[in-house]
Amino acid sequence: MNKIHVIGIGFRPLEKPAKDIVLQSEAVLVNNRLLDVFKKYDEYDIVKDRIIMHGSVYETLDYIADNYKDQKITLLAAGDPMFFGIGRLVVERFGKDDVEVFPDLSSLQVAFSKIRETSSGAYFISFHGGPDPAKRRRLEYELKDLPGLLGQYQKIGILTDKVNNPAVIAAEVLKRSAFRDQPSALTIYVCEKIGYDDERITEGTAEEIARGSFEHPNVVIIIKNKELRAQIRDDKEQSAVSAQLSATTFGIREEEIKHSKGMITKDEVRAVTLHKLRLPRTGVFWDIGAGSGSVSIEAAGICPELKVTAIEKNSERAENIQANRIKFNIQNVEIIRGDAPDALKDLPAPDRVFIGGSGGNMGTIMNAVAERMNSGIIVINAATIDTLNEAVKSLENHKFEIEISEVSISRSKMINRKRHMSALNPIFIVKGERG
Repeated sequence: MNKIHVIGIGFRPLEKPAKDIVLQSEAVLVNNRLLDVFKKYDEYDIVKDRIIMHGSVYETLDYIADNYKDQKITLLAAGDPMFFGIGRLVVERFGKDDVEVFPDLSSLQVAFSKIRETSSGAYFISFHGGPDPAKRRRLEYELKDLPGLLGQYQKIGILTDKVNNPAVIAAEVLKRSAFRDQPSALTIYVCEKIGYDDERITEGTAEEIARGSFEHPNVVIIIKNKELRAQIRDDKEQSAVSAQLSATTFGIREEEIKHSKGMITKDEVRAVTLHKLRLPRTGVFWDIGAGSGSVSIEAAGICPELKVTAIEKNSERAENIQANRIKFNIQNVEIIRGDAPDALKDLPAPDRVFIGGSGGNMGTIMNAVAERMNSGIIVINAATIDTLNEAVKSLENHKFEIEISEVSISRSKMINRKRHMSALNPIFIVKGERG
């Protein structure tokens, strides 16, 4: 079977293995912008009659799917295809065994060299949502997360697009008072059209970059100036307490987690819930009806290689999850804003599932989960007898072995200088396991 070859271009001549593949290809796929880059390569004149351009990434992937088994196909990509590039989409769709990648340098790698700064210790993020406003991809981080990330990292490299452009990024940075009030605390570099004849590098403060206009494509590098590092730390985000919190993996307290209207799994219940889940070191964990994200955050801290997805339909609660993820410096939690079961359709199959809230859709959610989960553990927390009965019935319908625990908690409080115990509402913890 033919392999799909994804070859990065932009900064260096093709090495011999990649060159031979391009010359032997029956179809060379390239987008309009990269075509101008490829025209400068010696191989262009030889294969120009075999070049195919599509209007979108998805049309390109569909073409590959229809033809790669019978045709030698090369897909040209910008820089390193596996660095926030199309390589990830190709591998996800066709599998690692059918794909071979030949990387060029990444644009951010080149950019750091251009500004004569080491990329060691830098944190890289992508704000590139895609060219089609109607089909912009879901990003790991949003613009509003940037000030918090700058509280954690000395250097940040950013892939931009026309919507999330350097001026917009700099304006978002200025929303944080520490950077707005001390303009010299940060240096921002905008590297435009790297590798093109009209390449340009601009250095400035956040305020200066926010007023600027820049050619696309470009990348942004933000560096906190060392001599002012201590001055720009936000008390809440970078205090000794926050440093201690980010190192905590188990035992996070309710008051440390941002939540609204009591929408949080109580500490003692969360401890039992995590124990019942028997979290694997690696795999996929869905937290459905995540609320504040307390279970997701703690699970991700315990198992940093576990892929955790927090699904929450309420926008305020989803924002709380994002704030908690940044506060506790958790990298392996993805937040999905949507209503289950519809929000589950495109997620990778789970090994563990926690249902903290079903919104009255327990049956349909369980149908969707059971269909995707071949084996594993589901834990459902129920505050009422009705929810308990619905959870048990749903698990039984899908042939899960069931275990039920009731957790009754009383906490001490002082009344007239004496310590009394005050009971919280009991919670039923239902565990279902199969496989």
